[in-house]
Amino acid sequence: MTASHDLIVLGAGSGGLATAFRAAQHGARVVLLDPAALGGTCVHRGCVPKKALWFAAQLAQAQQLAVEFGFASQPGLLDWEHFRGLRQRYIDAIDQRYAQRLQEAGVQLLRQAGHFVASDTIELSDGNRLQAAQIVIATGARPRRLELPGFELGMVSDDIFALHALPRRIGIVGGGYVAMEFAGLLRALGSEVEVLAHGPLLQGFDDELVQALMLQMQAHGIRFSSHSAIQAAHRTDDGIMLADASTASHGPYDAVLWAVGRVPNTEALALDTAGVRTGDHGHVLTNTRQDTNVAGIHALGDVTARKALTPVAVAAGRRLADRLFGGQPDAQLDYENIPSVVFAEPPLGMVGLTEAQARSQYGDAVRVHCSRFTPMQWALGGRHEQSLMKLISVGVEERVVGIHALGPGVDEMLQGFAVALKLGLRKRDLDATVAIHPTSAEELILMG
Repeated sequence: MTASHDLIVLGAGSGGLATAFRAAQHGARVVLLDPAALGGTCVHRGCVPKKALWFAAQLAQAQQLAVEFGFASQPGLLDWEHFRGLRQRYIDAIDQRYAQRLQEAGVQLLRQAGHFVASDTIELSDGNRLQAAQIVIATGARPRRLELPGFELGMVSDDIFALHALPRRIGIVGGGYVAMEFAGLLRALGSEVEVLAHGPLLQGFDDELVQALMLQMQAHGIRFSSHSAIQAAHRTDDGIMLADASTASHGPYDAVLWAVGRVPNTEALALDTAGVRTGDHGHVLTNTRQDTNVAGIHALGDVTARKALTPVAVAAGRRLADRLFGGQPDAQLDYENIPSVVFAEPPLGMVGLTEAQARSQYGDAVRVHCSRFTPMQWALGGRHEQSLMKLISVGVEERVVGIHALGPGVDEMLQGFAVALKLGLRKRDLDATVAIHPTSAEELILMG
């Protein structure tokens, strides 16, 4: 049996859901396919549970700061099982709301996987077929696994949220978002942490701020091993050991987290049957309008090689639905100046160009303003760690092309500055703005 629709969406993660909702809002007949829970990686194995754990880490640090302020109570340990229950109830509620919204929007949800049998036809797990003039691939990505001896002794990021206790000693292999975020929050909660990175940390972020973040993490007891080339893992009586090509070994650890990238979920889609092109690592190749090389087939989110952020997938899906079904032929996501935050300890945020990127593009026209300061809440407790904020501008008019911030609260304050940068912010606009005092955000306003 073959059923016809206006749109088939493969994948019910953030991007797929956003596309389906917007298309249905425009009157399209939409069917959404996914055998897994609604919300995908972000809700169940990424942004949401990670941010919940980050909040717990923030509270752990706040307890210590409270003692430094003069409160009598000593910091206590996290009741891991209680916290897991709170987090899971929150996630379950999101899943339920999505199901209700899909029903209210008239989107047909099928808890099945599907694969292409033609460029306009998807075959379901049960053998039935669906046909549509427009098909969106939004099947996301998963943690990369390595063909290394003993790899199975460690965890990938998905497994962190299934832990029933905090690991006392953990080795984290990698130097990207996942590695740096979990290193900070697990250390704040009480783990002994070592980060083993093969290349530069947090590629794509400004080098000066990344270095400042690493120094703060080291000050809090996190160890870093650079230029690591892990070849194997093996278990001893005292824990897990990691063999390194550049040194003897690392460990012992009670747990190992492999944070070595992600791979797109494309193998089971039979993309070759539809003639859809993929890159060397399996990502679906698209243009900036989310179109593949096959008319009527589109892709968005982590299954593509574009910026792997939930808001990017959501925005791309909405623009695509507006173009396909909303009478907006020019609708597409602008991939320039997308803000991003690493929820490290402390958080690191950016929007626009790094200093290196700006100098490569604009040369001597670049001007850099920096501010280093100790946030008031740290200074009151006698701490000396510093926040670092950096403004990058170009030309006589000093048009702002990059904003970078490291320190408590930057994850929230950066959003408004990102809007201003997107609208063509000049340094003189900041100079003309009255700052809110005393705040950390005022440092971005008052830079000389």
